[in-house]
Amino acid sequence: MASYKAPVRDMRFILYDLLGADKRLCTLPGWGEFTADLIDPVLEEAGKICEEVLQPLNRSGDEEGCYIENGVVRTPKGFKEAYDAFTQGGWAALTCAPEDGGQGLPRTLGQMVQEMACSANMSLAIYAGLTQGAYAALRVHGSEELKRRYLPKLATGEWSGTMCLTEPHCGTDLGQIRTRAVPQPDGSYKITGTKIFISAGEHDLSRNIIHLVLARLPDAPKGIKGISLFLVPKLVPGADGNPGPRNSVTCASIEHKMGIKGSATCVMNFDEATGWLVGDVNKGMRAMFRMMNEARLAVGVQGMALGEAAYQGAVSYARDRLQGRALDKPRYPDKPADPILVHPDVRRMLLTARAYVEGARALAATISLKMDEASRSEDEEFKQEAEDLAAVMTPIIKALFTDIGFDVANIGVQVFGGHGYIREHGMEQYVRDARITQLYEGTNGVQALDLIGRKMSANGGRVLRRFFHPVEAFLKDHESDGDMADFVQPLAKAFGRLQQASVAIAFQGLKNPMDAAAGATEYLRLFGLVALGHQWALMAKTAQAKLAAGADGDEGFYKAKLATARFYMQRILPQTGALLSVVGAGGKAAAEFDDAQF
Repeated sequence: MASYKAPVRDMRFILYDLLGADKRLCTLPGWGEFTADLIDPVLEEAGKICEEVLQPLNRSGDEEGCYIENGVVRTPKGFKEAYDAFTQGGWAALTCAPEDGGQGLPRTLGQMVQEMACSANMSLAIYAGLTQGAYAALRVHGSEELKRRYLPKLATGEWSGTMCLTEPHCGTDLGQIRTRAVPQPDGSYKITGTKIFISAGEHDLSRNIIHLVLARLPDAPKGIKGISLFLVPKLVPGADGNPGPRNSVTCASIEHKMGIKGSATCVMNFDEATGWLVGDVNKGMRAMFRMMNEARLAVGVQGMALGEAAYQGAVSYARDRLQGRALDKPRYPDKPADPILVHPDVRRMLLTARAYVEGARALAATISLKMDEASRSEDEEFKQEAEDLAAVMTPIIKALFTDIGFDVANIGVQVFGGHGYIREHGMEQYVRDARITQLYEGTNGVQALDLIGRKMSANGGRVLRRFFHPVEAFLKDHESDGDMADFVQPLAKAFGRLQQASVAIAFQGLKNPMDAAAGATEYLRLFGLVALGHQWALMAKTAQAKLAAGADGDEGFYKAKLATARFYMQRILPQTGALLSVVGAGGKAAAEFDDAQF
């Protein structure tokens, strides 16, 4: 059976050694106390609740799943108690504002707690994660009355949240939505329509559920310009703020899914349900995109988190499973066979998984810290720089991290061999759970189109330069550093390929957008691998410095960092060569294939 140990040691390395986050955060207004003395206990205690409360319910939740009973969705046994422990312990409110009942912690730290929760039990973590997305959208775009009434309940997890976008006839193309919103004399609206694939749309974990719903006013313009956003509670709060009568919102059914079976995925019917406008009329996508972008970053973390869990399980099994002998000589002659950990292909798989997951964790923390600094900065130029970097990295983190998560989950099954295909070992659940991350919040193909269609050309390429310029500066600063040659030279080659691919995509887009779109997925992958390569070069430099300074008694950890960095540079980053070739080929071969022959 799968187990999980929170990777607190690696998180500390990233926060303190790599990023100096403890020193950077405590210089920001309102965060003076966020030193290692505060961060360490948060990581430790979060690890404990994830290991001891959430993770033991992961397999049972998968096997039991959710079921609907008289319109009420029942979650798996133990989920309610675990949800209460998580929310009442303040873990769901870590990054929410103190005035709303939150703890006001930086997102950098909240994201690491989120990773632990998703590694331990992604189905259960989804409920709290969606609520935080609804909280973020409402805090920025809601009226003062809506914020006063709903934010404190959402912050603590006493009430939960959803986002209701997709309809049976439209998913990505939200301009086609048909859900209607009719104004009422009292300033409210009557919402009518059907939404599908609504995660946590109905469940028994919280006292109330707050739906953020996209809908059209009767006189709204056609297409995406005519969409507004509405807050529709399951139970309409009374004057005292407590849940009142049931709104005309019902769960018609729940989906029977491949994975995340402990998370209810609902078909929601709104039948003249009472709702309130969030933000401006016909500007709903502006507010919803804030929630969607938060969700896309969160989904990327989900992919990474499942990869971490699968990696841990695979390493544990590889240490214990005795099969065959090492090809050169027996490594454990006192045993009937060597553990499979000695075999080159098993080591290749495990190091691939480790390099992907640890590189992704570093990149996610780097972006989160930049966003934290921007949120407290009064320097408008710095804020713009951070927003640009987050904008270009959002589709990359969502798509690359979820592809990585699925790949690593499959690696876990492969390491286990036939036993990985058997349910009780837990590996196959990671594969099934990870698969959805490549689909929801915009499929990974859509993320690639967003990258080449919106982000590359934004503000004359300014957004793209926010990543390119720091990498160029790093390479120039270390081009003569012999100790860094193993890391700088491969990164320089891969970065050159990314520059070539960027030029190719730009020219293809001008000539024929279909050609650019044909290579978008490969371009995103190339970009993402270079971004991870940059992180690994930075981590290698950091590890070298720590070893030179005595390693604080943890020499093995820093040597392992260097070894993993070398593996990434030698065995993973060269994939960028093939990806450049594909991008450069354009889309002619696919475009000329006759539709009738499919």
